[in-house]
Amino acid sequence: MVENQPDPTRPVVLLAAGPDQRDAVEEAFTSRYAHDYDVVLTDGVDALLDTARELTLDGRGIALVAAETELPDGDGIGALDTVHDVTATARRIALLAPARYSASLPRLREASAEGRLDTWLGIPTGPRDEEFHTAVVEVLSDWAWSTGALGTEGVQVVFDRKTAQVSQILDYFQRMGIPSRKYAADSEVGRAVVAAAGPGAPFPLVRNAPGVGRRGERGEVQPEQVLAAPTLAQLGAVMYGRPSDLEDGFVADLLVIGSGPAGIAAAVYGASEGLATVVLESEAIGGQAGTSSMIRNYLGFPRGISGMRLAQRARMQALRFGARFFVGMPVSAVETAAVHGEPHTVVVDDGTPGGSRIRARAVVVASGAAYRRLDVDSVESMVGLGVTYGAATTLAPYLTGRSVHVVGGGNSAGQAAVHLSRFAKQVTIVVRRDGLAETMSDYLVREVTANPRIEVRPRTQVVGADGEGWLQGLTLRDADGHEERVETSGLVLLLGAEPCADYLPDEVARDARGFVVTGRDVPPERWREGVPPAALETTVPGIFAAGDIRVDSMKRVAAASGEGAAAVPLVHAWLATLTT
Repeated sequence: MVENQPDPTRPVVLLAAGPDQRDAVEEAFTSRYAHDYDVVLTDGVDALLDTARELTLDGRGIALVAAETELPDGDGIGALDTVHDVTATARRIALLAPARYSASLPRLREASAEGRLDTWLGIPTGPRDEEFHTAVVEVLSDWAWSTGALGTEGVQVVFDRKTAQVSQILDYFQRMGIPSRKYAADSEVGRAVVAAAGPGAPFPLVRNAPGVGRRGERGEVQPEQVLAAPTLAQLGAVMYGRPSDLEDGFVADLLVIGSGPAGIAAAVYGASEGLATVVLESEAIGGQAGTSSMIRNYLGFPRGISGMRLAQRARMQALRFGARFFVGMPVSAVETAAVHGEPHTVVVDDGTPGGSRIRARAVVVASGAAYRRLDVDSVESMVGLGVTYGAATTLAPYLTGRSVHVVGGGNSAGQAAVHLSRFAKQVTIVVRRDGLAETMSDYLVREVTANPRIEVRPRTQVVGADGEGWLQGLTLRDADGHEERVETSGLVLLLGAEPCADYLPDEVARDARGFVVTGRDVPPERWREGVPPAALETTVPGIFAAGDIRVDSMKRVAAASGEGAAAVPLVHAWLATLTT
């Protein structure tokens, strides 16, 4: 039973500890988190599960369940496994008493590898165990972002009906790490925003929450504003301005196209080494990696990190070193320099007539690859209405208690399925191959296989969709040609990759699939004076490529980051030739 009278408006941190560790566990959590969470302490497996059920029936949001590995009446790790059936969105931490660490480690590794734990932590043995609290805060932050339970509100989105544009805007704010909340037009907030927008303003309306405006050059907060049916370019301009804000005659030392791991790494290393660096991004900073709900195999993040958080941290690094970002503004063309020593020109579709032009001495092409389209008309008509390309994390909370299908067999599909299983009652991965082992990392295959809410349908494809205003069903076809209609409320499409390189000129060599060719992969007939380009250099001097857009790239976050960083010394070498 709950031992105190919790505040029904606040999320819960639910704990279980035996008598030896009870005081230490209670002190560790109440000292830091009781201000913002109701901290509820229980003394065993039965009490933990009974309390979780009681809180759930009362409509309480349980943010975190932390249990000692061994409890007086049973197994704490098993209890954490069971509590997932009660509250799937709650994060789960196993708490280790120092004396039990070695004995518990094998089971903890297994449970963590199968996704039955978010992490394990040693119970603090003294005050100010900041490593412990860093881990707890990361876990709570992940819960808040993924469930929409943020306590802050940076942007208000007002809509009169569900549309693809509303979904796109909410997804953009989620990927950018901007706290947002949606309101119906007839709500109290909605009516105030409609009045501020003025008569006849088209929906959706976007207002920066009171007191949260764009900062001017002197750091002052400018007045709040309401944008009516904004484009991504208009949203991006509110935060970072437009290319026209660059001073007259500006020439970038380094212009990066794309802000996935490769692009943002190039921006961090270029700007930190004193290069005048500009980054252009067609959507939200982070690229495909920024849509990942949780990346668990990236070096240095033992508890994993969401794509949004990784992109947010890298973005802040690049900004700190002076990089300029222009977001929501795709590149429409690259005009190569006619004469050695002259800058290249990049044309940006920023919403102005004819676009804006930015000159750059060196260009790193890091626009990555986009998910392949399914090319089924009935599916395409419902994009943004339950159907999404990419692991749109904003979709997940709408699918609570419903069924959802994920199409794809790569790591992105596995990550999406695991994340969606926290909300949906059933997640089905649809894959054309015989299974997942060929295309998905082993750690994700283990998580998917161990998750009772996830089913895999091999040798199957989606051939149709239906619904009135929102997705309601799919038509699936198996390898024998048999078709079946299944009910579903969500479809996440992660169908391999096609290069985002249509804007590149013919001078930049590409393979038959459109991926950029660099270094010794360039055909000898296109070498300059019998010498191949540098490792990441294209067939155009001063234009380099990094990440998923390159032919035969590894398609991993770490590999893309490494290539982005490795491109910068090549840029320096190229710039040196311009001054000799």
